[in-house]
This record gives sequence, C-alpha cells and structure tokens, in this order.
Amino acid sequence: MMANMLRRALLLLAPLLAAGAVLHGSQVSYVPNRVLDGARGQFSDFESMVADLARADVVFLGEQHDDPNTHRLQLALLEGLARRRAEIVLSLEMFERDVQEPLDHFTMGHSEEAEFLRDVRPWPRYASDYKPLVDFAIAKKWAVIAANVPRSIASEVSKGGLELLKGKSDADRKLFARELRCPLDDDYFKRFDAAMGGHSAGGATAAAAPAADAKRQTTERYYFAQCVKDETMAESVGAAYVSGAIGGKRPLVVHVTGSFHSDFGAGTAERTRRRLPDKRIVITTFLPVANLDQIEADAKERKRADFLVYTLGK
Repeated sequence: MMANMLRRALLLLAPLLAAGAVLHGSQVSYVPNRVLDGARGQFSDFESMVADLARADVVFLGEQHDDPNTHRLQLALLEGLARRRAEIVLSLEMFERDVQEPLDHFTMGHSEEAEFLRDVRPWPRYASDYKPLVDFAIAKKWAVIAANVPRSIASEVSKGGLELLKGKSDADRKLFARELRCPLDDDYFKRFDAAMGGHSAGGATAAAAPAADAKRQTTERYYFAQCVKDETMAESVGAAYVSGAIGGKRPLVVHVTGSFHSDFGAGTAERTRRRLPDKRIVITTFLPVANLDQIEADAKERKRADFLVYTLGK
C-alpha cells in the first residue's frame, strides 16, 4: 500500500518537476542588470530595450570581451529578438572574412565542430563566450557573418601604414573594405590617441620632438589598423543588410564587437551609417560594474550608446 501511495505521489509531482526544469532552463541566460535609455536619460528594463531593438535595421552589441555576464546577456538579447523578428543576421568581429567559407559549412551542417574550430582561428574564450551565440543562430537558421579583416592584414597596416594595401593581390583586396576613410582630426582618433597613452607630438620640446614624432607615427599606424577593421566590419554589416533585403524582406543585422568600435556612435558604427544612411542603427553597450545600485551616468556618459546595459562584473 505504501508503495502505491509513493507511486501516486511521484506521478503528481512529475509535472511540477518538469515545469521547474523548464523554468530553470529559460533563465539560464539571465544575470542581474540595469538598462539605461541614453537618449531619455532614464532607466528602462531589458524587455523594453529588446522590443525597441527589434524595430531597428542594425544593432550593435558593444562589449568588454572578458566579461562573462555580458555574454550571457547577449544570448538573452538574441533570444528576445528571436521572439520578435524572423529575419536576423548575426555578424561577429570575432571571425575574419577569410574564414567565411568554413563558417558557412559549419552553420549549414556540412562539417563537424572540431573541423570548424581547426579552420577558423577562434578566440581563446570562444567556447564560453561566443559558441552559445553561434549555436543559437544555427538553431534559428540565421546567417552568421565573419565580419572582420584578417588580423594578419591589420598587423601589416599597424607596422607599415595604409600604403602597403595598394600592393595587395585581388584575392587579398576582398578581405578588407574597398573604401577606407581614416581621418586624424576627429573625436574618434582623439579617443584612440588617449587610449594609447596620448602620444601627441604637440607641445614637445626641441630635444624631445624626435621621440614624440616617432610615438605619433606609431599611434597613427595603429589607428590605421583600427580604421581598416572598422571599415571592413562596417562594409560586412552593410553588405549583410543589403543581401538580406533582396526580395523585399527587411533583415535585422546584429553585430557583436568590442565597445570601442561602436561607443559614441563612432568607429564601425559611424562607418556603417555612411553605408546605410537611411536605416535605423541602434547602439547598445554592456558595462560591467561592481554595484548596480550605485550607477552614475552624466550627460557625456549617456551619449556612449542608445542603451547602456550595466551588468555585475569586475
């Protein structure tokens, strides 16, 4: 009799246990966060932000590459977009143009993951940070774009400047943007210069001028490499949008990148706007903080992005 009573109790509990498992699974991507609407200067919420992003043409997800909570929230964001949009393209800074073919083979199921990883030079934290995004895109049958310039080409530019690109073969020219605009007098360069340690030659004494000039030239070459990345990723995003729009469909291109490439609407974001001038481009940046209850964002900070997503981090 006791055995029968136990059996009936287990049968009654089974649906509750299953529901709990589903609930737990649905929250796997969640971490505590606060969302600041940069334009309004007011705190919003994650789902309201996702609903707004779903109405865009291009969305930038700017990240600190080494923050685990950011990557979990990115997956949650993709899940939210998938509930609202059918035609989505995932574009990644983390893959370079010359690996688009093996990436395509993998997303179409024509190769195993081990073969894919052997061929695409994945970032060291790919398994924990970007594999969930790629796997989700594959499950939804989204195109995945290897958006960046090969690091070997960017490295060459950082050492020899933009001029060396003129000697590239036709095959290599397909691996970086056709149009390169890299001004040295805008706010983006000033922020880059400051991040590099402020290697400006201005104000240097006569004795220190040669060293200051050398530092300036080094900064400029590194900036040109940064610019080639920005222009190439912007061209990739623009091409993904245009090709996805063929047939009357309006895709949403989600580009995952380091936040410096998109903060303040500069870098890749500015160059994407140049290529898609009449499209709605929304910038989201993820900012790890130690305390979600002590966030201070002044007017300058609010201009960093359309949405600032604060996460618990370092």
